[in-house]
Amino acid sequence: MVGHDGTILVSGATGSTGSALVGELLARGAPVTAMVRNGSSTVPEGVRTAVADFDDPAAVAAALRGVRAAYLVTPSSERAQEQQERFAEAAADAGVEHLVVLSQYAAVTDSPVRFLRYHAAVERRVRELGIGYTFLRPNLYFQGLFAMADMIREQGRMVAPIGDARVSAVDVRDIAAVAAVALTEPGHVGRSYEITGPAAVTHGEIAGAVSGAVRRPVEFVDVPPEAFAAALRGVLPDWQVDGLLEDYAHYARGEAARVHPTVAEVTGRPARDVATFARDHAPAFGG
Repeated sequence: MVGHDGTILVSGATGSTGSALVGELLARGAPVTAMVRNGSSTVPEGVRTAVADFDDPAAVAAALRGVRAAYLVTPSSERAQEQQERFAEAAADAGVEHLVVLSQYAAVTDSPVRFLRYHAAVERRVRELGIGYTFLRPNLYFQGLFAMADMIREQGRMVAPIGDARVSAVDVRDIAAVAAVALTEPGHVGRSYEITGPAAVTHGEIAGAVSGAVRRPVEFVDVPPEAFAAALRGVLPDWQVDGLLEDYAHYARGEAARVHPTVAEVTGRPARDVATFARDHAPAFGG
């Protein structure tokens, strides 16, 4: 089935932020259509589905038919900028009133970080289209730690080339909560939201929170960028490894430490801290 009048279309509906957003919208009683890449994807009861690939313009146009507002996120790929710009253009053509775009903290066109440059370029294109927009710019996700879950369980450690730099990392559930408010309540069109957790934390403090949640030692080991890259090559494509190195250099320079009150101001409840994240997901880390 495709969208019906007034529905909210959620792209990436089975992904990290998208699945959390679908749950938030359902809790609000909002009509939701999940855009998924294949018909076998599992979505919650009460959610319509629209099967569409970002590289299939006709399918995307069909998914956008009758849609009032949409949430835009694409899978991580070298073509994400192109896919997002094309989706935004299709949304404008379809008469979508409001596009909520998942961007990234500190997105600027002249950033040394390729991911931040591409997000800034997408934001610029959306503004050019004249469609109503809200840009969400979250910082590092706590949920990114799931990539190290096996290491944490088996070796009792986590690694990154970041030293003791602080990052105001955020829980994906809080990103989704802000997105849900923006999509269902007035007053958020034309806004750009920097989304962070309630404190700037070191990776040593993150390891300490996980250690407390799983009730056994978990240590953080600072590693050189070259060692970090070597561990990831073969697991992730080279372009993604290179981009992550740029991300972590950005964090290590202390450029992602500022705390913003956005979650509390928009949703009316405080952002989840690292201890809450670790407690809620302790089983993933061997708790």
